Order: sequence, then structure tokens, then C-alpha cells
Amino acid sequence: MKAVFSSVSILIPAMDETYSLSQTVDVIAGTCSPEDIAEIIIIISPEKTSPETVRTAQELITKYSGLIKIYIHGQTLPFAGGAVRNGIKLAQGSHLVMMSADLETDPELIHEFIAQSKKYPDRIITASRWKKGGSFKGYSRIKLLCNYVFEKAIAWFYFSGLSDMTFGYRLFPTELMKSIKWEELKHPFFLETALKPLRLGVKFVEIPAKWEARTEGVSQNGFFANFMYFGTAWRNRFLRPEDILLNYGGENNER
Repeated sequence: MKAVFSSVSILIPAMDETYSLSQTVDVIAGTCSPEDIAEIIIIISPEKTSPETVRTAQELITKYSGLIKIYIHGQTLPFAGGAVRNGIKLAQGSHLVMMSADLETDPELIHEFIAQSKKYPDRIITASRWKKGGSFKGYSRIKLLCNYVFEKAIAWFYFSGLSDMTFGYRLFPTELMKSIKWEELKHPFFLETALKPLRLGVKFVEIPAKWEARTEGVSQNGFFANFMYFGTAWRNRFLRPEDILLNYGGENNER
């Protein structure tokens, strides 16, 4: 079944962000048509998300009541990847976006994601910090170099022209995301969301993104945790469609 864009579900895991979360939702509400937004799901950890963050989410629900559907979901799978995996199961829009609450994923891009998805509803729309027009601000030189080398190596390993597979800021057809067997729970999940669709032959559209380090909260992805990405890249490289899809051969997996 070919995808048709009708609306997007926006998944925002939140841990210790308040003004960043508010600004993220405010920008989306101010730049996107309400008809294009199926829902905004703010995903929290019942054990780790701060009370201030929960209170901010509740205030946003009240603020946009009657305009945009916003609700809070308590994650049951652990870590950042687990939070998004929970959100995927809940998504009601024809498409879904995964992003963060800390403004490292620029909410100004959501309207461009939607515009591109309306043109290419079967494709994944993905943000790239390396594409011309994109940038990094607040990345250390060593981390920037490591990211550049890794991105080039993975693109070569997968025979792909994508320039930024580790950046977890993408819009997907929801049916595609619900059809895949996801395995990762931590930050390598965001790489997995590029690699498994690539193995399935799904096409991507890259748009440039400006990345700026968070000014609020603490990153849950330490530097040495990035080395887990190598294992994720290797494990997924030689998977067959029957290894990736939940219902291989079923009509729900036709794209």
C-alpha cells in the first residue's frame, strides 16, 4: 500500500527540559497548520522525568486545547530509543516525526518536513547537519571529527549517499515504522531507524539542519556510548527483509 500524507504524529521524549520543551511545541504550533498535526505525544519516564517537565507538558496541553491534540505518555521501554519505540506504537497520523525536547532538533524544520512528505509520502525525510546549509554549534572538535569519519564510513559500508545517519531527527511513513522489528533501546536506535529502511530499499530526502548544543538539561548520550553505533551498523548490514519486517510477505508491508 502506498503511503498518502494526511497528518503527522510528533514524538517528543522529555526528561529534564522545561523552556526548551515549551519553545519546541510553540514553534511547531506557530509554523505548522493544525490540520497537518495529528497529535504531539510527549513521552516521559515515570522514574526519571522531572516534575517540572511534567508540569510544563501539562501546561502545553491546556494552552493548545482545542487547537492541537497533545498528551503525555509514560514510557514502558527504557532509555531514549525505548521511549520512541513506545511512541511509534501509539502514533495515529499517516506519518510520524521523532525529535527531542532540548532544541537540538530545530522545530523550525517541522513545516519543511511536512512539505517534503506531501511531495514524497513514501520516503523518509531526514535532517542532515552535514548537508550544505547545515551546521554544528557547540560540538567539540574531536567529536565533530569522529562523527564525520563515522558518517562517511557507514555511508560507504551501506552504499548510501546519506550524509547524517546518526542524527535522530526524521519523518517517516507510520505504517513503515510499525512494520519493522526494532531492537535498539539506547541512542543507537536513531541509527537503526536509518539502516533498516535502507536495507528495505526505502528512499530518503535529506534537508539541511542547524544543530546547536542544548542549554538545558543533561545529555543522556555520553561520548563513549557512541562506540555502540559500530555494533548497530554491523548487525544490520546484511539483514534480509524477512529479518527486518514483523509480517514479511503480508499486505501490511507493501509500500
